[in-house]
This record gives sequence, C-alpha cells and structure tokens, in this order.
Amino acid sequence: MAQIRPFKAVHYNKEKVKDISKVVCPPYDVISKEQQLRFHSLSPQNFIHILLGREKPKDDENDNKYTRAKQIYEEWLKTQILVEDQKPCIYYYKQEYKILGQRHSRLGFIALMELEDEEDSRIFPHENTHSHAKEDRFRLWTSVKSNLSPIFVCFSDRDKKVETIFAKYVVNKEPFFNVVDDDGVRHMMWCLDDPGHIRSIQNTLTDQNLFIADGHHRYEVAQQIRKLKTRNKPRTDEPDPYSFVMTYFTNMDSKDLQIFPMHRIIKKMPGSLEFLEEYFRIDKLKSKEDLMILLAKAGKNEYAFGLYSRDGIRLLRLKNKLLIDSFIKEGSSEFKRLDATILKYFVFDKLGIKSEDISYTKDFQEASDMVDNGQADAAFIMNPVKIQQIQAIALNGERMPPKTTYFYPKVLSGLTVYKIE
Repeated sequence: MAQIRPFKAVHYNKEKVKDISKVVCPPYDVISKEQQLRFHSLSPQNFIHILLGREKPKDDENDNKYTRAKQIYEEWLKTQILVEDQKPCIYYYKQEYKILGQRHSRLGFIALMELEDEEDSRIFPHENTHSHAKEDRFRLWTSVKSNLSPIFVCFSDRDKKVETIFAKYVVNKEPFFNVVDDDGVRHMMWCLDDPGHIRSIQNTLTDQNLFIADGHHRYEVAQQIRKLKTRNKPRTDEPDPYSFVMTYFTNMDSKDLQIFPMHRIIKKMPGSLEFLEEYFRIDKLKSKEDLMILLAKAGKNEYAFGLYSRDGIRLLRLKNKLLIDSFIKEGSSEFKRLDATILKYFVFDKLGIKSEDISYTKDFQEASDMVDNGQADAAFIMNPVKIQQIQAIALNGERMPPKTTYFYPKVLSGLTVYKIE
C-alpha cells in the first residue's frame, strides 16, 4: 500500500527572489531547445540552470552540466536563494486556466509517496521509458541529491475529501506562491502543516491504486536510486529519505482533469492511402472546425481519427469493429481498442511507417500548419484518451502506445524540491 507523507520542501526565498515568474519553468521533458535558451537568459536564478543545464564543447567528467547543477544548487542554498521549510507540510497546488475561452481549475497537492517493490506495488505506470532519458535524470538527481520536480499521480476522491479540506481550511489564506506562466496558467500554492488535516488526506489515499500520469522516467529513476541505496542494507521500520519520491497528486474523478490528444505528423508518406476505403468510412470535410466537431462526436461511439493532408480534410471511422481482434493479436481488449493502436495496425503498419518516422504535437494548428507549409505530407488528428482507458491499461500491466497522452496543465518546476540526503 502506497504511503504518503508531508515533507520540508526546498523552495525559492521570496525575500530574495521578488518575481517568482522569472525563476520557475516547465518540466524538463516538455522544454524545447528554444525555450531552454530563453529560460536560461530570463534570469540567472531561473530553475532551468539546475534542471536542464546547457552542455559545453569542453565538458568532461569533472566539469559538465551535472557538476555545474550541483554547484549552483549548493550555492543557492548557501546564499539562501533557496530555503528549506521548518515544518513538514503538504503543499496544496491550484491551477487556473482557459481552454477555448472556458475557465477551468485543477486542484492537487504535493507530498512524498513511498516507493514500493514492484510485486507489492499499487502504483501503476502506463508509459514505456527510454534509457537515455533515465540516465540523464539519474545523473542529475544523484549529483544534487534531490528530487527536482514531482511526478504526477492520479487518485480517486469521488467524495471530494481533499477538496473539502482545502475549501474549509486553506483557500482563504494567502497563497505562498502565486504565479502566471507563459501559457496564461495561474499556479497557486499553499502550505498545510496541520497534523489532523494531513492525516485526513493520508487516510483518503490509503489502500488506493495510484496511476502515474506524467513523470515515468523520474519515477523509475527514484526506484533506481532506492535500490542502489538499500542494496546490502538491513531493512528498518523507518524508511530512509530515498524511499520516497516527490509527487503531485490530483483527483482523477474531477471534470477538470484535462488530457489533450497527441496528433501524429508524417513528414513523408511512403505510399498511397487508397487502401483506407477498405477499412474506414471516409467523409470529406470542408474545414478544420468541422473536423474537430465531427471527430469528437464520432469518438463517443466509434473508433475514429482525422486525416489532414494537401488532398483535403477527411474523417476516418472504422467500418467493422470485429476486424480489431483479427488484425491486432497482441494486448488486452482495452489496448487493442485505443485509437492510437488501431491507427498503428490498420494504417501505419500497412504503409511501413515506423515510430521514428512520426512526430507528435498536442496542437492541431501546429499539425495543420506543417502540412500547409510543406513540412509534412499528412497529419492524423486524434481524440483524447479517457482516464478510464489509462486506468484499464495500467491495471493490466500494459503500456500505452508512445506519445498517447498529454496531461494539461503541467506542474511547474522550481516550486518545491525534495532533499533525498
């Protein structure tokens, strides 16, 4: 059973850093090269200098982005740019944002989650990971001896117990941090140190299955560090600091849990698409707006995706659901019935399109612009995955196809840090 705990977060000292918006940044894995340069130039105290340092031509074993991150982190602690809280807290975290002009807010909290052995674990991932990304985070986290940004986990709270504590005891207080990011998302954070309220939150999550939404590489790195530190060490009743990972928790039952679709962009189409008529009902559409409306409608009862190419805009709907089991031999029923799985087996495999031939974006406009500008031959426009599908895949011990989910908004890096030593 996964245990959660309050902790003494390391965070920016507001007495020394007056404008928090200039020192926070997104998670490392959604930062482009251009954004990396911009955040580096935004402020000498921006968290990017630790989280995603720049490589230099003369880097070696003794001087590289990981050793420089350690030096910067230690210097900021020494000069109190960063400070550690005196009391263990759970950190409520509210994000306010707009999608298509409609207001939303998502509430969560940051705490520690105890790491468990795989055979006993009720923490369920849904994505595969890559060794290069894990090695990068491992080297960074072991260099600074800290979790630099939280993983993102969903729990169930249909009775809104966590939200009720926030509404009764927290929301009327001044937020500790209140910052608006580049996307116009407002991030607000409060410290909760009341032992009774903390116990209530812990009890809400007791005996629950927890689902990793974002941060699979960081989760595996935390497990790797734990195994390394506990090797040849006798078990004790009190877990060590590296037996936990800093985690952002949010309620999967909330209507404001937003999952964006990840559209597939094909720069070079290797063959004709005439064969699609054999498997799909194809409707030619007049506009991108029509596609988004009709795709969402079709996705309620059918397996569907859009095709945007220089030949026009089309809606593709699978003709016969019975074909799924005859075409797709591996995976559970839930895995086979993901739109991304159907697209792979019914379209990409027949065309010989490999995963390295595909690029991804959550932004329909970006996908269509690449086609219109001649940078790509086609874009396949997807519906978002439902949280229930993620749960089912994860509970089956399976992994989603690459780049299937994009949880929005992202949790900022630089608001809280957890020392593991």
